[in-house]
Amino acid sequence: MDSKLLVDAIIELIQSKKGFDISLLDLRNLTAMADYFIICSADANVQVKAIADEVDKKLRKEEIKCYHKEGYNSLNWVLLDYFDVVVHIFKKDSREFYNLEKLWGDAEITNIDNLD
Repeated sequence: MDSKLLVDAIIELIQSKKGFDISLLDLRNLTAMADYFIICSADANVQVKAIADEVDKKLRKEEIKCYHKEGYNSLNWVLLDYFDVVVHIFKKDSREFYNLEKLWGDAEITNIDNLD
């Protein structure tokens, strides 16, 4: 699956579990480590886990393997690495603290919630 189609599928899965404040960072012109970062917020640990589990489960059914997972112990920030697309699922306060959008400020950033 091409990385843009993967992004679209992941965003739909995040929205299905009520993830919010979804941002897409286009890193293609900045680094070779990934094409895109998808960043979203959740209100509680349970929601962070539900979003991460849904993305992993549904993509696995499509035979798309997550190559690395981090953050399941604390559930403040879960990272799912699909090589070209890296998903960051934050509890709201952790997202504000780490502020990846500022760290990757040279990336083209699209706020998905504002596209409607």
